[in-house]
Amino acid sequence: MGDQTEQNYLPKKKKSETEDDKRRKKIVPGSLLKAVVRPGGGDSSPVDGDQVIYHCTVRTLDGVVVESTRSECGGRGVPIRDILGKSKMILGLLEGIPTMHKGEIAMFKMKPEMHYAENDCPVSAPGNFPKDDELHFEIELLDFSKAKIASDDLGVVKKILNEGEGWESPREPYEVKARISAKSGDGQVIFSYAEEPYFFTFGKSEVPKGLEIGIGTMARKEKAVIYVRKQYLTESPLLHIDQDLEEVHFEVELVHFIQVRDMLGDGRLIKRRVRDGRGEFPMDCPLQDSRLSVHYKGMLLNEEKTVFYDSKIDNNDQPLEFSSGEGLVPEGFEMCTRLMLPGEIALVTCPPDYAYDKFPRPPGVSEGAHVQWEIELLGFETPRDWTGLNFQSIMDEADKIRSTGNRLFKEGKFELAKAKYEKVLREFNHVNPQDEDEGKIFGDTRNMLHLNVAACLLKMGEWRKSIETCNKVLEAKPGHVKGLYRRGMAYIAGGEYDDARNDFNMVYFAKTVYHNPINRFRNLLTT
Repeated sequence: MGDQTEQNYLPKKKKSETEDDKRRKKIVPGSLLKAVVRPGGGDSSPVDGDQVIYHCTVRTLDGVVVESTRSECGGRGVPIRDILGKSKMILGLLEGIPTMHKGEIAMFKMKPEMHYAENDCPVSAPGNFPKDDELHFEIELLDFSKAKIASDDLGVVKKILNEGEGWESPREPYEVKARISAKSGDGQVIFSYAEEPYFFTFGKSEVPKGLEIGIGTMARKEKAVIYVRKQYLTESPLLHIDQDLEEVHFEVELVHFIQVRDMLGDGRLIKRRVRDGRGEFPMDCPLQDSRLSVHYKGMLLNEEKTVFYDSKIDNNDQPLEFSSGEGLVPEGFEMCTRLMLPGEIALVTCPPDYAYDKFPRPPGVSEGAHVQWEIELLGFETPRDWTGLNFQSIMDEADKIRSTGNRLFKEGKFELAKAKYEKVLREFNHVNPQDEDEGKIFGDTRNMLHLNVAACLLKMGEWRKSIETCNKVLEAKPGHVKGLYRRGMAYIAGGEYDDARNDFNMVYFAKTVYHNPINRFRNLLTT
């Protein structure tokens, strides 16, 4: 309790001073005065991180309009939109706007150093602006709200109207359905919601770039306003961009999106979710090696979409059950099922080198055939959790996984075998033997696993990494015969023949001297 109390009184870490904080320190009394023209509503005021939308009219002290956003004062009618703490603003507004309420109109009388005559002012004065004069800034705070900044230059900003479901957001090449309406910055309707949601493919330039960036931050069924400035208003089938448009406010309801994943990044292996599964992606997917149960239908990618296998018909409605990470199904099939949720149905389009060119081909599937699988993940079982197991149970589990790795190695599936050995080594980081006997068993098993990994690396042509892995064993147990032998073989693979000879000589010495009691006795006498 004493430690806890003491901890509560520890000094809090001081928040680093921002550039805006430093600017505020330059304000002197009397340089910024405020008069409320019309009170606003509510008790809250904007804070750093909020988006503020406001009209601004600048006048000389005798009432002559210098500039304005209002159309009745010669402006374009488009209010200013800034993010407090992020946007570049004159000092007087940086200090004054956080004192206002929504709907309020206020008059700020500013000395020159509070607007564009400030030393190192981050905002350039408009042409012919009387920056050395004391001026009146009339501000009407139209709205303020929390904002999600979607682009670093503040060209795309999102205001959430209704929170969505889950946390997954669409990305290239997802298929998206959304209800979209659009207004110009001055509130003119560009187009309203259509009766049917707009359908587009992410990454295909089918909506303006800024709108796509904003939708890429949304969750399913979320409703938001996405503010897009001119530099992000690109041509698209959705909207023809008028040259006079400075910004567009899109109101978007993200109705639905279909997860489409380019598994290899080259458009050859595509997984398209047809029916949503249960749970949250990807936390509830069988990402780690698991026991999976699936129904699937395999089709050739010809005009007839010839079905070559259907587990519901050809296997009497019995699902396929397999353990992932063991090469029991084609590589493309397994890659995609690892990213499925229970109950999900996905359509997978697969090239031959990830389908059946490197896997036993079913009848009717020729070499070089592109295929499509319709896969339903019925469920999966994750591996046994080692937490709470006693030492013997842990070693039994390790032996099962290592045996699977050995089988894969014999089948020439060296990458998969290596993954099995490495999985056990990772788990071993959390194992603590309790006595000398357990320590010896544990150490010997770990050394054996490292050498298994080294053998896989050697078969894969990565002789340098094989040497590094052998070194882990030899650092723990110098003179380890199998470690020396395997490292010697790796040296030969790399053309390092002198180093290989040294290792093999040590192997010979160890076998002829230390493994023979008489030779060991003679060696002790001579030394």
